[in-house]
Amino acid sequence: MTDTYFPDIIGQSRVKKALGFYIDGHKETSVIPHLMFTAPRGCGKTTMATAMAKNLYADGSIKPLITINCSTIKSLKQFFNMIVIPHMVERDATVLFDECSELPKDVTMALLTITNPNPDNRNDFSYEDYNVTFDFRRLSFMFATTEGQSIFHALMDRMERIDLEEYKLDELGEIVMMGLDGYTVEPKTLSEVSTVLRGNARAAQKMATKMRLHLDAKGKKHFDSMDWASLCDRIGILPLGLSVQELNLMRYMARKKATRLTELAAITGLSKGAIQKDYELYLSKMGLMEIQPEGRSLTSKGLEYLNELDNKTDKSDKTGKK
Repeated sequence: MTDTYFPDIIGQSRVKKALGFYIDGHKETSVIPHLMFTAPRGCGKTTMATAMAKNLYADGSIKPLITINCSTIKSLKQFFNMIVIPHMVERDATVLFDECSELPKDVTMALLTITNPNPDNRNDFSYEDYNVTFDFRRLSFMFATTEGQSIFHALMDRMERIDLEEYKLDELGEIVMMGLDGYTVEPKTLSEVSTVLRGNARAAQKMATKMRLHLDAKGKKHFDSMDWASLCDRIGILPLGLSVQELNLMRYMARKKATRLTELAAITGLSKGAIQKDYELYLSKMGLMEIQPEGRSLTSKGLEYLNELDNKTDKSDKTGKK
């Protein structure tokens, strides 16, 4: 049944099963719990929420989906004037609060009242001259964020949390192939491509575009290991999908037995928070670095990574000179 509800979504079987349960309930009651989709960037939270919305009906038709970019909401007044009054009053709709960690405090506090559990699935909220009834037999609220830990805990308590998983290598390969309709890829090469995508569906979609551009430029329809080597060389794709900044951090750490975070920040010009959030997480996850009380250091796997990359670069340079 979940394949019927989500025919175009690859992977996420656990999530699809849970959402299928809520869809079945909605068919009988017209109500779903408030859903909070959490996932790292590019793992499909907004795509999954949008697919969920396509399964929520009122009077035989899919309810309109209203997607709110929460970073554009600056006040409760704006929220009511631009969103609530024109789109939610006595209407059937599914409302997606995208990047909801960006909501201002007064809107978050209002949502605490609006989403407060109620046996009849209706809540009244007054603001200035407005007295609005939020009827959750007609309205369905969904929220999406990459920053689940930043959501006000009382608001999170009102949600059913839906945690998406990073994609497996074979699933990433499927996503790549969805973007290469009419083309073929050598299976072993497709597996290698998947290793640089960091479990990220959006990265897989972007990679498919690059592979298609490469093949079209060569007038080919089949992508093989030689094509992959050429593409990596031309646009600088690194093993495991590391960014240049991550590679630079590794090279700095390789110089010393232990490097403190403040030192890395000073050398790179990055903030300590950016290093911790945007770079160290992946390097640690891949076993390339470790964090000890005395500082950051590369693991044996990290040192091996640099050695293999340097050897590969040396061979490429010698071949180029010939």
